[in-house]
Amino acid sequence: MGIIALPSADGKELTLRIEGRFDFSTHQAFRRAYEETVSTPERYIVDLAQTTYVDSAALGMLLLLRDHAGGDQANVRLINCGAALREIFEFAQFNVLFTLR
Repeated sequence: MGIIALPSADGKELTLRIEGRFDFSTHQAFRRAYEETVSTPERYIVDLAQTTYVDSAALGMLLLLRDHAGGDQANVRLINCGAALREIFEFAQFNVLFTLR
């Protein structure tokens, strides 16, 4: 359980798999996962298929990732969003800031 960073072979994409709860307790692991990559990815994917819970701290962490990835020019996708997560993201208007799949 936790955060798993999976860089692509060419280093242009970083997938962050969130397993279990995505809350304040995962803050340091999540930040390390994208800050300590060998290369600077052009694209970030946050895979939420195994995510069981998201709170407001997780929303803040996603915004920090977006800033790290380039702000308005960032290419960050949130994938495998179940209905409950999609509802949270849309309520927070994250569908404007991120690509949801």
